[in-house]
Amino acid sequence: MDVKEIKAVFIERISRTPSIDSFRFLPKERLKFIPGQFLEIVFDQKNLHNKELNKYLSFSSSPTKRYIEVTKRISESAFSQRLKALKRDEEVLLRAPMGSCIFKEDYKRIAFLVGGIGITPVISILEYIMDKGLQTDVSLFYSNRTEEEIAFKKELYDWQEKNPRIKVFYTITDCQPEDSSCIYGQINKGIVIERMKDLNERKFFIFGPPGLVGAMEGLCLDIGCKREDIKIERFIGYA
Repeated sequence: MDVKEIKAVFIERISRTPSIDSFRFLPKERLKFIPGQFLEIVFDQKNLHNKELNKYLSFSSSPTKRYIEVTKRISESAFSQRLKALKRDEEVLLRAPMGSCIFKEDYKRIAFLVGGIGITPVISILEYIMDKGLQTDVSLFYSNRTEEEIAFKKELYDWQEKNPRIKVFYTITDCQPEDSSCIYGQINKGIVIERMKDLNERKFFIFGPPGLVGAMEGLCLDIGCKREDIKIERFIGYA
């Protein structure tokens, strides 16, 4: 797909955790993309190379939706503050779609190894699977520092209730979790092998900051995954 520039209007901000918000936009024309891809929000149209105000964010909505959603951990950066200041019906410029770490409908068994804000493209893929009624078998390993920082927990719970082929495993790294369904510690070889017996049958998706991606790629190779079955997107410069 070619990258297009489209105008969209801001329609809604949704709090996901104390530090993470989603932002929804209604595009002036239908934007086609594949689950797993990302876009660029351009606040400085006069200088497209302004890395402080023009940033890349993954879609956190399915292409089946009329609206476009992105999700971000809000910081003190100029870009975050500009996002927070958006007023309803304000127009923004989007450049999309981008990225080749994508989901394909013929993937029958997939796994995700993600941490923190790396959940955003996963949500786009899972929402697409649900909306299209696909038979894809999914195992999601999702790591966060604390339980309150688990984004999209309600959506993930609802999808698991409706679709037994979706399984989610939470790991909490900074404190012993109160929820017995959460695992204390980082995603590691033992956790993955214990909860997923069909490793060689799955495509593995890894989303997140470079450090996490490197560790999870090493884990996949260590447990015998074929390199061609590992799909990677490194989140760089997402402050």
